[in-house]
Amino acid sequence: MRLLLYICRVLVGSLFIVSGLIKANDTLGFSYKLQEYFEPGVLGWTWLEPYALPIAMLICVGEVVLGVAVVLGGRMRISAWFLLGLILFFTWLTFYSAYFDKVTDCGCFGDAIKLTPWQSFSKDVVLLVLIVPIFLFRRRITFNTLQEDLGMMGASLVLIALFAFGMLGWGFPVMFTAVVYGLALAVKQLMKHTRSEWIVGGVATLACVLFVHRTYAHLPLKDFRPYAIGKSIPEEMKVPEGMEGDIYETRLTYRNKGTGEVKDFSQSDYPWDDPEWEWVSTDNTLVKKGYTPPIHDLQFLDEDGVDNTASILEEASPILLVIAKNTEDTDASVLPAIKALADAAFRKGWYVYGLTASPYEHSEDLRHRYQLPFDFLQCDETTLKTIVRSNPGILLLQQGVVRGKWHANDVPTLADAELQVAS
Repeated sequence: MRLLLYICRVLVGSLFIVSGLIKANDTLGFSYKLQEYFEPGVLGWTWLEPYALPIAMLICVGEVVLGVAVVLGGRMRISAWFLLGLILFFTWLTFYSAYFDKVTDCGCFGDAIKLTPWQSFSKDVVLLVLIVPIFLFRRRITFNTLQEDLGMMGASLVLIALFAFGMLGWGFPVMFTAVVYGLALAVKQLMKHTRSEWIVGGVATLACVLFVHRTYAHLPLKDFRPYAIGKSIPEEMKVPEGMEGDIYETRLTYRNKGTGEVKDFSQSDYPWDDPEWEWVSTDNTLVKKGYTPPIHDLQFLDEDGVDNTASILEEASPILLVIAKNTEDTDASVLPAIKALADAAFRKGWYVYGLTASPYEHSEDLRHRYQLPFDFLQCDETTLKTIVRSNPGILLLQQGVVRGKWHANDVPTLADAELQVAS
């Protein structure tokens, strides 16, 4: 039984640590996923939507701390209850999502590993099976001896390394866990009494909180999204040879200024050069489902509904994209710095555009209020939230390749941006 408990603890603890760190790497993205669950058509817990971000942060920290506690045997009478409650809730949630087809990706491993709802449910069932012995025999699990620590920590680090390097290509979870385990060993050797359990838990909590703050106040340490630095957006939009992509029908709606008539047009006959007609909206309807590339439905539309995506992605000169997904919530305190960057970029011969999901009138108001020297194009809000976890954020493109990306707290100088182009 002791060997079984060791195996269960190492497996469960290691997976919880990795899962928590992946989500802690992008708590804002995880909060978006929680908002999907809280929507009326899913769980209907709309009252929780304003608290999605703190809940996301709490879950991330909780998973890591529980994982460390399980491996070290810290306060298992309490930890086992939290562990069981958490896995029962997520098992129910993933089953609900899968059975009723509510959320297509659970977000268990952020953007790093995409699992279908049924895969997520299966993973949680396996975890539940491993957690049950830990819960049932929680009174037998005590704070590890030094010998137990060396064995359990070593096995845990090996598992985390296999997962991190083999599936994520990211060594940070190994480094983070090794540091926390090292600090735990030091605390236990220096403090030979029961309070050391709480101090070890506090060390793990503090380390995770600092990591969450770092990734939230700046950008994720590891970007698993298709807009990561070094990625070619045109390549990420392609359908592999031999496979058929989604087939859409594009409908552009225009209004006649004179008669007020509203009419739909296709991409081949819309009145883009007729001053009598003004653009109202653009709709894309899925006709046939096929392979979906990592980046799809990407459009940068001007006030007339003209798509500027191709010209931006093909431009050989560097292009700065100032992304303000929602102009009402944009951090205006950084706009003077962004204006200075844009002015310098224009003088250098670069192009600069704003991207927003807000109505044209709102972006124009923001542009005039802060004397921003660039025009705004419209883009889907979900796409903008995927591109950069900041409002505003800055993306540097050259021939469609992402050369740089910055959080609002890290607005670069033109010299900084030029270094990214040269690299």
